Amino acid sequence: MAETLTPRRIFRFWAPLAATWLMMSVEGPFLAAVIARAGEPKHNLAAWGVAFSFAMIVEAPIIMMMSAATALVVDRQSFLALRRFVYLLNALITAAMVVLLLPPVFRFVAETLIGLPHDVAALTHAATALLLPWPAAIGYRRFYQGTLIRHALTRRVAYGTVVRVASMAATATLLFTLTRFPGAWVGGAALAAGVVTEAAASRWMAAGVVRGLLHGDASSSASAPPLTTRGIVRFYYPLALTSLLTLGVNPLVTFFLGRSRMPLESLAAMPVVAALVFAFRSPGVAYQEVGIALLGERREGYAALRRFAAALAAAVAGALVLVAWTPLAVVWFHRISGLTPELTRFALVPLRVLCFYPALEVLLSFQRSLLVHAHRTAMVTWATAVEVAGIVAALVVGIGMLDLVGAVGAAAALLLGRLAANALLALAPLSAQAAAGSGRRWGGRRRARAADAAE
Repeated sequence: MAETLTPRRIFRFWAPLAATWLMMSVEGPFLAAVIARAGEPKHNLAAWGVAFSFAMIVEAPIIMMMSAATALVVDRQSFLALRRFVYLLNALITAAMVVLLLPPVFRFVAETLIGLPHDVAALTHAATALLLPWPAAIGYRRFYQGTLIRHALTRRVAYGTVVRVASMAATATLLFTLTRFPGAWVGGAALAAGVVTEAAASRWMAAGVVRGLLHGDASSSASAPPLTTRGIVRFYYPLALTSLLTLGVNPLVTFFLGRSRMPLESLAAMPVVAALVFAFRSPGVAYQEVGIALLGERREGYAALRRFAAALAAAVAGALVLVAWTPLAVVWFHRISGLTPELTRFALVPLRVLCFYPALEVLLSFQRSLLVHAHRTAMVTWATAVEVAGIVAALVVGIGMLDLVGAVGAAAALLLGRLAANALLALAPLSAQAAAGSGRRWGGRRRARAADAAE
């Protein structure tokens, strides 16, 4: 990493990762468009949104594995230790999803807690069952993708996502054309097929890197102590808790939408709005691993990465403003996504509320990258806890007390929660100089532990 960190170099490293997230962002609108055309769109879109929320909350503990692998996989020993940890965590989250799918448990969660009508709950149960392979496949492929990113092979990450999107689209198209499955079922089967094929492709493309690591070709610091399970847990559990809190927002919002004014319209429209917003958030989501990988041992890349983040934030927010406040939004929701004119008008307000959310995503990813690089992962969790608390408070006030339309109240809550998290991290003592100091202190402790072990 001795090469000077220029905007061009950052772009070359970031672009494949951004393309990866952008391609994944296509999944939501594509599947929503298919589901909207498969009969009973309101019920199936609502069921699909709830099923996807369940899958996301179950996968939450594993989703930060890409960042963990990028930061920790440096040699044979660290690779094997983290791989064992991934396999164990995958088994646990798959078991949790099986428990959720047990009929008595699912009826209680879907009908009693969320308040779904029985027919929508039945559609949701089947769609969730089809997503059973999703969490473990996500954990498996994110581990190998993080390993590829650590070795600057970001294009291979993008190639894997091409396989995923193509498999997903082919499965959805075939099921829509050749069967009479409800739209929610088509969405679940297609998404599961996509992530399983991507996981297999990621492992295949990482084969050369894995061989190098297992044969000791990857360089590592001789002074670094072995990566133990205890060390992995200490590093990773704040990240897992962070993603659990973050993705737990989806079921939480779903719960409030089910009890809001115009609940079915809100449940049907919000997944489509969220999918469009995610397309503009995805370049920022990709920036976290960029910061972790390119900051440098002494955080010498801080200034260049900060400037790139500022330009990226302005670009993604400006692009979404252009869509949300012009006829492009109607074209997207009605003609492309297949929403009815009524649902299209309904979706415009929450979309406009969330216009600046993509810029906040870029800022959050950059802030998190500084903390993960400095091994201060607990601070990431605190910021997420503040964000979730802000969302809950805004939902209680907006939907519970002010009786706002569910989708509008949810959009406002998401924006306010994210602003709270950004503000907390902006106050964290991790400026460029503080970050460098934190890194040196961590490195010093690591070398000290190695020296003790040697004695």
